[in-house]
Amino acid sequence: MNPLITPKEDHLSIDDLDRGIVNLAARINTATYDLLVLVRQFDERAGWLKWGLANCAEWLHWRCDLSMSAAREKVRVAHALKTLPAITTAFSSGELSYSKVRPLTRVAQAANEESLLAFALKTTASRVEERCRELRCGTTESVSEVNLAHARRSLRVHRDTERGMMTITVELPLETGELLEKALDRARDSTASQTPTLVDESWSVQQADALVTVTNAYLSGNGEKAACTSDNYQVTVHVDRSALANRDGRSSLPIESVKRLCCDGDAVVIVEDEEGEPLSVGRKTRTVPTAIKRALRARDKGCKFPGCHHRRFVDAHHIQHWSAGGETSLSNLMLLCSRHHRLVHEGGFRIERDYQDRWFFKRPDGRAVPSCGYQAQDVIDDDIDIKELSMPINYPSAEGLFARVKSSSVSSLRDCRA
Repeated sequence: MNPLITPKEDHLSIDDLDRGIVNLAARINTATYDLLVLVRQFDERAGWLKWGLANCAEWLHWRCDLSMSAAREKVRVAHALKTLPAITTAFSSGELSYSKVRPLTRVAQAANEESLLAFALKTTASRVEERCRELRCGTTESVSEVNLAHARRSLRVHRDTERGMMTITVELPLETGELLEKALDRARDSTASQTPTLVDESWSVQQADALVTVTNAYLSGNGEKAACTSDNYQVTVHVDRSALANRDGRSSLPIESVKRLCCDGDAVVIVEDEEGEPLSVGRKTRTVPTAIKRALRARDKGCKFPGCHHRRFVDAHHIQHWSAGGETSLSNLMLLCSRHHRLVHEGGFRIERDYQDRWFFKRPDGRAVPSCGYQAQDVIDDDIDIKELSMPINYPSAEGLFARVKSSSVSSLRDCRA
């Protein structure tokens, strides 16, 4: 048994543990903000010179046992927060995690800070990272990142004669790597359909076989004749209208790369509006047409169940089933991975709309599943002081606090920051 957990604490309910972990994470966010403020002050006063070092990142690397890359990011974020008051306030109160603040400080400015903060507060850290990367790619300045990625492309070969194996490591620009991945997917699927295996092989083994298949096709002269016509192997790029019009916007690839791909290539470019919605129209049919599948994948990018990051093996789910009058349209479709698709159909989970006409998930017991994690105010009554929950957890005092929370009547969980 963990010596830090007493027998009574070991029997805390899952909801009690959930609240304790979330509150502790919020305090870690606040402490991280305090750390960055001190780092900024230390750097502005050049405190690292006292130790004979070249910069503050080197001092953090030495004194705080951080990697150099992490230390450089800490210093960069600390200085960037000085001109971002809204993000700073949310970070200092524990509402934003460092994982969200770090990418936000790369793209946030006075003009877009409020909208980026609103987006970050209602979604996951991975989607914040992706949105910020798209914003960087949607500017003309991203051409420098393109050139840098192109210059860094490399391939290394290592022969291990004792094991009879060869290791090939390749680094490619993102759009080129996506193209290679699609080629491997096509080779893997075609090989599997022609020569089904008798044993279950891992995905990595199948991808290795696919690489050999592509190599053999090129050496035999068949590679030049193969034409890719299936949507499963097309590279899809989504970009909003403002970026294509040479104004700052969002793009999944640097905007100049998108323009190059549009000239001549097997790529599908889905133009989105300012809200990120694909400009596509569906029709009423049970089977999801290819055009709508493209738009659906461009919009959802992966499983939409809160906290799930699966992008492969996802299904187009009719929120209102087709047999019950639901249309096969973007507004009635959602991507779900196999596990969460099964939970919605057979596991008792439901999808409903909130008062802002947004979809949210409900557990079998009727509680809502927050889109971005539980907050203290989601699970307690008004007569319990939220500040009391934000105080440092020290045992056994936490036991009494959890007992009060557990005894409170909770009718439902509110979606965080709705």
